[in-house]
Amino acid sequence: MDKIISTNNSSKINNEFYHDLGDRWYMADDDPVALLRAENKIKLPWILNQIQKKYKITKSLQILDVGCGAGFATNYLSQYSDHITGVDLAEGALKTAKKFGDPKINYICADANVLPFEDNKFDVVISLDFLEHVPNPNNIISEVSRVLKPKGLFFYHTFSKNWLSYLVVIKGVEWFVKNTPRHMHTYDLFINHSDVKKWCQTFGLEFQEVTGIRPKLNKAFFNLIRSGIVPKDFQFETTNSLLVSYLGYATKQEF
Repeated sequence: MDKIISTNNSSKINNEFYHDLGDRWYMADDDPVALLRAENKIKLPWILNQIQKKYKITKSLQILDVGCGAGFATNYLSQYSDHITGVDLAEGALKTAKKFGDPKINYICADANVLPFEDNKFDVVISLDFLEHVPNPNNIISEVSRVLKPKGLFFYHTFSKNWLSYLVVIKGVEWFVKNTPRHMHTYDLFINHSDVKKWCQTFGLEFQEVTGIRPKLNKAFFNLIRSGIVPKDFQFETTNSLLVSYLGYATKQEF
């Protein structure tokens, strides 16, 4: 199946459009970014719940968001910690993050392959909807492990590599969501969870838990199919299946 639907050119991934979304990150309903906002309504509480199990949430927690975009996760988590940092190369997205976010959040324009932080700095590192946008996601996980404290938590969300995720995440969004840019995702960069687990183990991170995520097949879903507009009540749900996308976390081992 990979040979049938592979583009054989992962360099075709289009990351440039994130620079120019501006307020549409938070306002648009005729753009796939609206799907990301809806998906975060289930991802971010799941992440918070796992953090609470480990740390009971204190304002002193050091949290890093790698590939933070316009700050959906950083803004959410800033309710619970006073030490939030977001890193991204899209300066336009960071400008929007600062506009809509808590002023105490520290946003830095930097390359995730070479994070500008000392070793063992953060209690929590998250990287959501980012690993499938870079050619060497194992490099990102290596850097995450380096800056994460022993026993710290690493959260990730990305897309599985199979025919169903190709149809849902790439073709389905292109067909049914208005203003979807070309090559927003490319199949070559999708990642099976077994690979993420392998990279985590290689870089001293111990896998803990994972859940699949999929859109709810309800009235709002079919309204999207009909109109190309993402309804405000569009929802995602967790599932045992990892065939489309998955959200998981690992802990850094003590040495």
